[in-house]
Amino acid sequence: MDHAVTPHFFSTLISIGIALTTAVIILIVGHGLVKSVARDPMSRRVRALNDRREQLKAGVAASKTRRRANMEKKASVSINRMKSILGSMKMLQDSQLKTASLNLSRAGIRTKDAAITVIFFRLVAPILIGGTAAIGVYLLNWFPDASAFKKYMIVAGALIASYKAPDIYVKNLVTKRQHAIRKALPDALDLLVICAEAGLSVDLAFNRVARELAKAYPELGDEFALTAIELGFLTDRRQAFENLAQRVNLDSIRGVVTTLIQTEKYGTPLAAALRVLSAEFRHERMMRAEEKAARLPAIMTVPLILFIL
Repeated sequence: MDHAVTPHFFSTLISIGIALTTAVIILIVGHGLVKSVARDPMSRRVRALNDRREQLKAGVAASKTRRRANMEKKASVSINRMKSILGSMKMLQDSQLKTASLNLSRAGIRTKDAAITVIFFRLVAPILIGGTAAIGVYLLNWFPDASAFKKYMIVAGALIASYKAPDIYVKNLVTKRQHAIRKALPDALDLLVICAEAGLSVDLAFNRVARELAKAYPELGDEFALTAIELGFLTDRRQAFENLAQRVNLDSIRGVVTTLIQTEKYGTPLAAALRVLSAEFRHERMMRAEEKAARLPAIMTVPLILFIL
């Protein structure tokens, strides 16, 4: 007897066919991927190298963070020891801290503990260097042929030089920074003129000029950036300009500050005043160059005579 074919039988056959077709497609695609990977081993190598590079970057970043944290911790411990030593000797006076902080800020060093470090080395350097000189001169007999007065002068000179060494170092940094700022000022004023003529406010002009000067003249760019920040949060804008003059301690900067204060007070055109100042500073720079050139013959006379003889 023939059995009738039911719809359920057809649906079962269709499902089996779909499953077989899907399995065949998966096998074909998988076989192709395996062959492509086996054919191109460089992809696995590149992927492994990239993973290794990311791991190394993460490890280096973590080690730098740990190293920075350890250095900050050690520096904090050292500063606390310096404070305790100076405090026990009553050498941490407000006037000394203020003077040292001002000189360091003029040198471009604005860390909060730098003044304590300078005062501490001013105390320790004479003890170490002067003591070494005294031991070498009187006990180890470094200068056997020197008289008693000469030995005394050597030790005294070592004491005075070691005491003045931190201040001389800071003063040298201040002089170099002031020279760089004086050299950059005419170009900075030209940029301020352009910003003022473009309609920018004084705050935005200082901020924009600070960004432009960051690479070519980082010293003046740093000062302008700090002035822009102070203009943003100080209630008295005059104080921000006066702080700039106090930090830099240059007559040319004081002239710029006076011009800016008068512009803020009386509403005079900023661009015209800054343009005049820029021309004056360029003329002064040219005059200084001419003076140096005029002194060259007198300076070269003695070396020429010595070499000729």
